[in-house]
Amino acid sequence: MAKNCWLVKTEPESYSWATFVKEGRAAWTGVRNFQARNNLRAMKNGDLVFFYHSVSEKQVVGVAKVAKEAYPDSTAKEGDWVCVDLVPARALKQPVGLDTIKADKVLKQMPLVTHSRLSVMGLTEAQFKHVLKLAETSL
Repeated sequence: MAKNCWLVKTEPESYSWATFVKEGRAAWTGVRNFQARNNLRAMKNGDLVFFYHSVSEKQVVGVAKVAKEAYPDSTAKEGDWVCVDLVPARALKQPVGLDTIKADKVLKQMPLVTHSRLSVMGLTEAQFKHVLKLAETSL
């Protein structure tokens, strides 16, 4: 298991797991929240990252890996914003929905539930492993 575990959110209509897999790598740009930015800065090469489809689907659909640590976000017009590069690792065998996460005693304290507007969040190793178990997916 990687040293740190994360979750990033994206609207599937604007950037989906399928597009990410097809492209093979993505600069995770456009984050404009200080806490989310600090989470991007804390990501290390090889860390595992859940890929979450927000808004319309509300489910974890895949696992990515950090391929390049934080560097300046070229989409930022001003301010000290960063991005990381992610690469797809594996699609989840069974996507794990927000309702399942909220109802689960191990997962109900995940930032996805407690800080629902945050787009980049840290997870505990126990939370990460439990989502993988619910997804019937191994790494």
